[in-house]
Amino acid sequence: MISTRIIVFAKAPQPGFVKTRLIPLLGAEAAAELAQQMLSNTLFQALAADIGTVELCSTPKIDDSAWQGIVLPAGIEITDQGEGDLGARLARASKRVLENNDCVLLIGTDCVEMSTTLLREAALSLHEHDAVIYCTADGGYALLGLKHYSAAPFIDMPWSTDTVASTTITRIEQLGWSLHVGQLLHDVDTPEDLKYLLPDIEAP
Repeated sequence: MISTRIIVFAKAPQPGFVKTRLIPLLGAEAAAELAQQMLSNTLFQALAADIGTVELCSTPKIDDSAWQGIVLPAGIEITDQGEGDLGARLARASKRVLENNDCVLLIGTDCVEMSTTLLREAALSLHEHDAVIYCTADGGYALLGLKHYSAAPFIDMPWSTDTVASTTITRIEQLGWSLHVGQLLHDVDTPEDLKYLLPDIEAP
């Protein structure tokens, strides 16, 4: 039986800390409320996929006051993202997990299209491939699945640009790994992205 761990990378949904590009339209409080809804939805979908352990990798640490009052579902493990840029954090988490599991799925909370079906499909793809990626329309990615560890997909990455996904794909190919590219998805980061919200996740 292949052991898969889903790691959800998330910031504490506090006003001014999350969804900052939506604040001019929604205000800090409503943007944080939306972020909390998206976090809850992502964790629910990850648990419902029932393909392995679900881990919330948080920033700041879960015992920080920023997480006070945030209700998290039972059945998840909680870890700390630690120091460094996003690449360093993703690399550290994937290395830790792949030492003890066959596969890891790395996801965030910005993609409301992240579903149980999609997560199961991604996990199945790793039965036949070394890596799987679901790119987003803005040039990033919503999911990266790995069966082996390398720092190459993470270090010195041009984060927050429209070349993240293409650079990641190139580096995986340079490793000689087989890669499955899934369907194109959409993150909700800007006012223009709000049209992708699902009916049960509405802008406050």
